[in-house]
Amino acid sequence: MAKKKMTVLDFKKYKEEGRKFTYVTGYDYTTATIINESDTEVILVGDSLGNVMLGLGGTVPVTMDEMIHHMKPVVKGAPNTFIVGDMPFGSYNVSIEEAIRNGNRILKEGGTDCVKLEGGVEFADTIKAMVKAGIPVMGHIGLTPQTTSQLGGFKVQGGTPEGAKKLLDDAKAVEAAGAFSMVLECVPSGVAKALTKALKIPVLGIGAGPHVDCQVIVLQDMLGMYGDFKPKFVKLFANLRADMIAALNTFHKESLDGQFPSPEYSFNVKVEGFEE
Repeated sequence: MAKKKMTVLDFKKYKEEGRKFTYVTGYDYTTATIINESDTEVILVGDSLGNVMLGLGGTVPVTMDEMIHHMKPVVKGAPNTFIVGDMPFGSYNVSIEEAIRNGNRILKEGGTDCVKLEGGVEFADTIKAMVKAGIPVMGHIGLTPQTTSQLGGFKVQGGTPEGAKKLLDDAKAVEAAGAFSMVLECVPSGVAKALTKALKIPVLGIGAGPHVDCQVIVLQDMLGMYGDFKPKFVKLFANLRADMIAALNTFHKESLDGQFPSPEYSFNVKVEGFEE
């Protein structure tokens, strides 16, 4: 039996009911079909595709066209999964009008169920205007990858009383602006717990400890598809990189040895004048 797709209203309902859920990244059709058959409720087509799919080494260079290109096949592959479309750097920080225009593009061309954008108090007016324009918005505070240079790199956020207070101010501003949920990234567990209790909208944590409403993870991280790089908050639920390399090496060996393709994997139709 296919799972029932979440709606924007379900996010708040799940929080009110104390019902946990999960959220992973996905960037292509095949992966989307796999996630769609799982129990996972939410897919993010994230600008992390800059690292994962495009080899750019960061998220800042990712364009709107690249984001939409990856959103379309994910939407096709996961009809029973709530899909979030990430707004890339430069798509919402120029003006409110441009933010609305690009949010419209993501919903119309990408086909996702909502958009996600980074920023707290400073982007509250943008979020408010987008929601008023009919665009469902998911917030994102804490470690915001698009602006890591301003944060001093990929570091835990909210690790001081002042930093934690800033996070709480950001969270409340994002909620008041009309966001229906909020990603909280790389934050101490105690701070994340306090924020989760303080908000009526669900907090979706990535590297934010166990007390949030939803756990978020990059799919390639949890499946062990990278090499040596592994953030502290990532648990390997599989080691597909090693399995894939082993499979490729077996294919290579059997092909060179003549074991593959055997008759089982060949078309054994006799054609006169063309005997084996």
